[in-house]
Amino acid sequence: MSGITDAIKGRTSANNFDTTHVMSDAEIHELVALTNETPTSFNMQNYRVIAVKSPEKKAALKAAAYNQPKVSEAAVTFAIIGKMKGNEALPALIKPMLDAGALDQAAFDGWIGMCNGMYAGNQAFQRDEAIRSGSLAAMTLMYAAHDMGLVSGAMIGFDPAAVAKELHLSEDEIPVMLIAVGKAAEGNWPRKVRRAVADVVSVI
Repeated sequence: MSGITDAIKGRTSANNFDTTHVMSDAEIHELVALTNETPTSFNMQNYRVIAVKSPEKKAALKAAAYNQPKVSEAAVTFAIIGKMKGNEALPALIKPMLDAGALDQAAFDGWIGMCNGMYAGNQAFQRDEAIRSGSLAAMTLMYAAHDMGLVSGAMIGFDPAAVAKELHLSEDEIPVMLIAVGKAAEGNWPRKVRRAVADVVSVI
């Protein structure tokens, strides 16, 4: 079984974490470096990750997440933040490709133009894309954590305004998901039963 197949089939949502486990900053950066490989529309990379590690910050975030214990019991709780107006950052992100000759000016301008045509001035679509990108990043982070021998538990049970205030988010940023990450403690449920493939797929 390949590593990615093992992660897909082996990862499960955890609620119980070893409270003595500590993740180093180097491990956090390694995990986020893998998360950073997540694909995004037009390569906008319209998300960021906040690693909440200190007991004080975790306690404050826990209060904003309806006091779910895993927020403070996990080694780190990651906040996945979606960013509106991702199209505005795109020119700087893909300019290295232009400078390296991987794109010519026409391709560069066309890429930027198509992206702006889809997202500029369309706040609803920007918000949708911020949540899509953040969700893809969250899944990458959880699979990467599994590959590092860690467990994770994703949460959407939180007060978005309280999380935004606690994490000092800008008005163009959306808290998409919280993900508790660390070593497993006893008492976690086994993997939940999945639907039959025939109930999920249609081949046409």
